[in-house]
Order: sequence, then structure tokens, then C-alpha cells
Amino acid sequence: MSTNTSLFDVTAPNWNDIPQADVTGTASVQGDGSVSLPTSQGDLHIAFHAFGVRLRIGKQGQADYGLLVSTPDIIPADIVQSEQHTTLIAGDSKLVITHSPFTFELTQDNKTIQKTATDGHFVRRYRLPPLAKVDKGWLLSLELDTDEAVYGLGEKWGGLNKRGQLVRSYNHDALGVNAEISYKNTPFCWSPSGWGVFVHTPAPVTHAVGYATWSQRAYGVLVEDECLDMFLMHGEDGNAIINTYTDLTGKAPTPPVWSLGVILSKAYYKDVPELLTTAKDVRDHKMPCDVITLDGRAWQDTDTRFAFEWDPKRFDDPAAVINKLKADNFKVCIWEYPLVSIQHPLFKEMAKKGWLLKDKRTGEAYQYQWDMSAFAEVLTPLPESGIVDFTHPDAYQFWMESHKPLFDLGVDMIKADFGEQVEDDNMLAHSGDSGDRLHNVYSFLYNKCVYEAAEKYSKNGPFLFSRSAWTGSQRFPSQWGGDPQADWGGLSASIRGALSWGMSGAPYFATDVGGFFKDTRDQELFIRWSQAAVFSAHMRLHGIGQREPWSYGPEAEEAVNQALVLRYRLIPYIYNAMQQASNTSVPLMRAMPLAFPNDRVAAAFESQFMFGDDMLVAPCLKPGGEVEFYLPEGEWQRFPSEQTYQGGKVYNLTLGAQEMAVFVPKGKRIPLGPDVEHTDELTDQQPQISHYWPK
Repeated sequence: MSTNTSLFDVTAPNWNDIPQADVTGTASVQGDGSVSLPTSQGDLHIAFHAFGVRLRIGKQGQADYGLLVSTPDIIPADIVQSEQHTTLIAGDSKLVITHSPFTFELTQDNKTIQKTATDGHFVRRYRLPPLAKVDKGWLLSLELDTDEAVYGLGEKWGGLNKRGQLVRSYNHDALGVNAEISYKNTPFCWSPSGWGVFVHTPAPVTHAVGYATWSQRAYGVLVEDECLDMFLMHGEDGNAIINTYTDLTGKAPTPPVWSLGVILSKAYYKDVPELLTTAKDVRDHKMPCDVITLDGRAWQDTDTRFAFEWDPKRFDDPAAVINKLKADNFKVCIWEYPLVSIQHPLFKEMAKKGWLLKDKRTGEAYQYQWDMSAFAEVLTPLPESGIVDFTHPDAYQFWMESHKPLFDLGVDMIKADFGEQVEDDNMLAHSGDSGDRLHNVYSFLYNKCVYEAAEKYSKNGPFLFSRSAWTGSQRFPSQWGGDPQADWGGLSASIRGALSWGMSGAPYFATDVGGFFKDTRDQELFIRWSQAAVFSAHMRLHGIGQREPWSYGPEAEEAVNQALVLRYRLIPYIYNAMQQASNTSVPLMRAMPLAFPNDRVAAAFESQFMFGDDMLVAPCLKPGGEVEFYLPEGEWQRFPSEQTYQGGKVYNLTLGAQEMAVFVPKGKRIPLGPDVEHTDELTDQQPQISHYWPK
């Protein structure tokens, strides 16, 4: 039988003939306090930590790329061995291992945290092998209780509860938000039952989470790497487990206050007059806004990009353009991607130095060819390009330092686009990795390089917008959800993507307000998308075509401007939530299972969320203004009307164009700031509280 681990082969596997691991020897304590246990598939290394246990088996010493920011202390274990079992005891933790076949049960204070899946099969003991080596990696199967929910696994557009889904942790240029594939992935998940799983790897991981084709009562983890390195964690709830995960992989710093303002963008401003006219219109219309974005085709020559230089045909004096925008109190964001056109001299220069990914077949710089089916009149075809090798220390340093002239010119932030292009096993990195083992971590290295440039050179504090991300990318905020369809389904999926990413340890997210493609100038959709985005960590209006509110008509302008005014009033509240997030990794947009872990009814409402500690938001996700939402137990007041609602109930409202369904627990006060059109009007660009709601 074939055990190939591509996505399509694992949809309906037959596990019958896969050898299951057996324990073949006696456990021994190693010098660092961990335990080594011989098995038929190699030595299994077990380390106890305060939060749980780490299991490692397979080839060691491969590049790990700094995904972990800390090495947790190991708690020494006592070993109790018999003919059939090995029991390891470390404080209040116990790991009981059965020898043939290998199975385990992890307990904490006599409570089971996780164990081998107990799904039996009529003709064999276990439906899924408890632990097995397969052609391209490792399989470990874990138990799922009846109706047990599982959350996380990155930015995913479908149901937040991954139970029943087959999810692959593999970054894609997804070209939308309508399928399983997504731009931001991490092999980390957790259950409200009190356990979490994190696979420490740069490689793809396939998760069959109660996926019935495998087993509806098991969680099969297929790690497509030569080493299985898994952390099993316990915690009181999802917030505690996310905090543990980000203790390992890094916390998100607090972004600068100006980044909380509105970011305006489109694909794309074709020339300087259009750019400056738009900036003037924003101020003339009294639209609150802090940042204006020059997308890829707005400031670079498409045929020769990316080379850190302005298109000379349109920008004979970039400094003058930047200075004009600064004079109108705009911060400036510019776009980049980590590819260099073969038509630019920089390609040959970097290729000669070995700073681009190489082609295994020729030893020369790999030349990446784009799939032209994605391009149209607005998104013009892209040139054949080399891919920057961020595993090469000199290439990394060069790319980072090349941002200095841009920041010196007055650029404030970078939109780091793409990063999902390492798709071919023939692409070879300086680290020695290629293909799948390089694919996901490439996003992390790219994010890290550009964020470090902003840390070093930005005059107004570091801030980054990245589209693709992997484990640890939360350390380089922020991320946006790429390319949603401009319809109601695109809005709904974007919110689920934001919540799922937040449940995966990344507290900051922004959507493309209005949708990226197939815009039909639907003013009601634009109003509702803008209102929902007020309650996100960052807020960007972006897509193919104009995203200025007045471009959708006077009703849209009035309603959206009112929402943007509220966004700026909420800056003190948002900033406080961000400071909390930087310490604990609790996201700003908190899905109901995070905010109310003991309320099973709340968990069913996957499109509403808590924004910070005290604001419950029920976005309007269909035309007509109808909203159905659930308020957990207690008394709630509608914001800003102060109307009282009794919790523990489901409600339906029909909203007017300028109305939102936002609720605050009675007795809580929301700090509000002054009405401003940009954060330069704030003293030292710091949050200022002018009053509290309710008074």
C-alpha cells in the first residue's frame, strides 16, 4: 500500500499494513533530566515540563529556524518499569506507556489530559496506529471524547470548531477565503477540555480532527518531517493554553498607537496625481484616517520589481510625494514581496552571491514562474523572478538593511505580501532544506527580517502587515487576511479567519474591508464590513477599486464615517486590550469559546465575539440588517443606547444603516477618547481618555 502523505492521499487512508511502534527496551534518564525510551521506530525522548510533556522521535539536529523563543525547564521523572508498562512520574504528572503496541496516557493530578485514541477496529486493536513511521513522516493518534471541540490550527475560514475537519498546516496563496487552504497556518490546537497540542516543525502537518474518514472519535496527527517533536499541554481553558504556546513561540509586542487608526489602500493608485488627490479627498471629506498605502504596482515597476526602488517613470521625486503626504498628517505604507525580477540587475547580483534560492538541478538561482491564470487587467502579469534566501545570513542582512533608505525617506510601515512561493522540491536553501520543509517557515523568516528592519529604522515605531505566517509569526505584528471575495460570504469567512487566527496564538488581525475582488459597489455590504472592522485589532479599507466611503454613495459615506469616528474614540480601549494581549496572547477578537469557556450555548455562535474584555459584537452578515445573537448570563447594556438586555437568551434585531449590535456587561465602563481625524491630533500620539461610557 502507499503511505504517501500528500493532502489527496490522506483523505481516505488504509492503515492496516503500517507497522505500529512497540517499546523494545528499558527507559533511562538522560543528562538533561529527560527520559529515553527505546522503540521499534527509534528512541522516544520524553521531557516533563510544568505545562505538560514533550515527545520527540526520529532524526534530530535539523534546522529549527528559531521557532521556539525559550527552552522550558525539565522536571526530572522517576521511572517505574514492568514487563508490559513503563510509568514516568514527575511531580503531579504521570505518563503511563504500554509496550506492545506503544500507547500512552498522560495525567495531571490524577486527571487524564490526553491519551492514545481508543477507537478499536473489529479485526485489529486500533483503527489508527497509536504511533507509526510512514513514508514521509510520523503519525500519532490522540483521543477525542464524544462531542469534544478542538480550536486553532491557524487562519481558517470554515467552522471554528475543527471537529470533523481534515486540516493541513501548509501556507497557500489561497486566492480567496472560500476553501480549507489559507495564508496563515500553525500546527497548534486546543480543546476546552483542558489540553493543547503543538507540533514543533517547519514542515506540513495534516490534522484529522475527528475526521470521519479516518475516525470520528480520534485526532490523527500526521507530521510530514523526519522528526516528530510534539508538546502536549494542559491548562484551565483556551486562554491558558494559548499563553503556554506563546511562552514557547513568542508573544506579540504592542504596536504603535498610530497603527490603530484607519489604513486606506486599493489595488492600486496608478500615479502620483491619483494618490495625492485621494489623500486630499480624505481630508476634505473629514474621513478619519492615519495611513495611506502604495501597493506594489503603485510605486514599483512591475517588470523589474522587487528592488527597493521607485518607478522612475512615475516618481521622479519620491521624497516630495512622501513629504506632501506627511504634511497632510498621513503615515505611509509601502508594499513589498520577497522576489526579484530576472529583468533587474539585482537578480544577477544576488544570484552570484548565493543569496537566492537555488535550483537543485543546475546549482543556479531558481527562476520562479507565476501562474498567469490569477492575473487580469488590474493585476498585471508578474515577471519570472528569483526568491530571496532568508536562510543565508548575508542575504538576510542585506534584505533587512535595504529598507533603511525607505524608512529614512519617511515610510512608516511595510506591507509584506506573498511568501508562499516555495512550492518545488527543486528549490534549495542555504540551510540545506528544500520543498515542504522550507515552505512554511519561509513566511516566518520573511516576516522576521522585515519586522527587524522596522524595529531598526522606522522613526515612528515598528509595525508590519504580513499576509502569510507560520508558528512564531505573531512576534512580528500584524497580519491581514488576504483576498476575500467582495460579498457577504467573504465578510463572514473573514471574521471566522480572524477568530481562528486569534485562537491560534496571534492576537492581531485585519480584514480587507469591502472585499478584495468581484466588487459590485454594494453599499450595504461595505457599511456592514466597515462596522464589523471597527472591532478588530487593525482596520484597513482595501480591494480592487476605490474603498473611500463616498465612492459607495452618500448613505455609505455617512454610515461608514460614523463608524470610523467610533473607531478613533475606542483607541484607549483598544490600546489597553493590546497591552493585555502582549502579556497573555489573548486576542482582541475573542471567539465565544475563549471568552465564555463554560457556556456551551455561546460556543455555537461562531460569528459573534468579544472585543477586548467588555464589548460583545454581533456583526451583521446578511442584507436587510437582521442579526441573531446570544448574550451569556448576566445583564447587558447595548452600546451606546444603554438599553438593558437580560443574558442567557438569544435575540434578533433589525439594524438601521448606522446601527450596530454591540453590548457591554452592566457595570462595566468603556474608556473613550476624543474625536480626531488622525492620531497626530493626540498628545504625543498616546491614547487619551476624554470620558467613559456610560457616564
